Amino acid sequence: MITAASPVLIGCDDQAASKDTPGAAAEAPPQPVSVVTVQPERLPIVNELPGRIAPLRVAEVRPRVSGIVIERVFEQGSEVKEGDVLYRIDPEPFRVRVASAEAALKRAEAGRLQAQQTAERIEQLRKQRVVSTQQQDDAVAALAQAQADVASAKAQLDAARLDLQYADVRAPISGRIGRALITEGALVSASGAEPLATIRQLDPVYADFNQSVNDLLALRRSTASGSLSEPNEGEATVKLIFDDGSPYKYSGKVLFSEATVDETTGQVLLRGEFPNPDGELLPGMYVRVQVEQGVEPNAIAVPQQAVQRDTSGHAQVYVVGEDSIPQLRTVKAGRTLGDRWVINAGLKPGERVVVEGFQKIRPGMKVQAQAWAPAGEGASAPGKQADASTSPVQAN
Repeated sequence: MITAASPVLIGCDDQAASKDTPGAAAEAPPQPVSVVTVQPERLPIVNELPGRIAPLRVAEVRPRVSGIVIERVFEQGSEVKEGDVLYRIDPEPFRVRVASAEAALKRAEAGRLQAQQTAERIEQLRKQRVVSTQQQDDAVAALAQAQADVASAKAQLDAARLDLQYADVRAPISGRIGRALITEGALVSASGAEPLATIRQLDPVYADFNQSVNDLLALRRSTASGSLSEPNEGEATVKLIFDDGSPYKYSGKVLFSEATVDETTGQVLLRGEFPNPDGELLPGMYVRVQVEQGVEPNAIAVPQQAVQRDTSGHAQVYVVGEDSIPQLRTVKAGRTLGDRWVINAGLKPGERVVVEGFQKIRPGMKVQAQAWAPAGEGASAPGKQADASTSPVQAN
């Protein structure tokens, strides 16, 4: 019984020994990994700069005549239109002035009529050689004086009517009006220093932001040398990020940059304009401004999750070669653009970079490369091979 069982035990030992040999381990199936095939792209140069929201226009509501305020018409904090009545100043003194001016005009017109009749009569007598030339000249001068008195009376009447019109204090611009700075019964003066209220136009609004003059000059030099190009007309965008990190849903445009540099900070002021139909942007609000200031014509970018860091902080990526063996390579990572790193050096077009699965990679291990698909775009089926020569994948 013992002799018959021995060959069986020996055979089992031989099978176990064969599994532990190095040759058997090398025949393990390749580890599947997801890769992207890098290709040069036109990528924008986007800088994120601190800024503040400013109203498009600001107007202080001031009286143009002096008097007692008898009514406040507007609701504080509401939207007003240009020309809306905001305050009413007691109009009775101005109506009296209008009536007085009308009476003065009638008196002046009566004097002109008398002077004209006198001049006509003198002219007839002059033809008959009854009056002297001096008398005729005096009559003509009196008529001219009477006509001037009529013109002056008309001007005074117009001024009185204008003062009566100004008794209704109207909005100089459209926008949102703030709190009332005076109340009914207050005496206001046309030469007073304090406004009655303030109106701010908030659609659209300005975003004022600052950039280092050194960064601005570096961008201009790169554009002049050809390493960067300016965005095509209508393609450059400006976006806002709120203080809590959420993006503003409307894009804007850059209006201008100041021609001077702040002596204390060494920065240049830039101004953008943004639509504000929902009133989310308020004057004085702190924002981050993402502004496109150039385009890198042949940039290479990889997803951020493909980049690792060594103990010295250097960026590294796994590159899959033609032999399907990944190699860890040190690269120079530049700026970020969304969820991607722009690689300034270390990668060539057409090379495959591991995005997912590099945690299981071992030195000398072969891998099975499959095309990487970002979350939400449908991942590749496990085990499906990615061929860089037939189906290049670019990170979006």
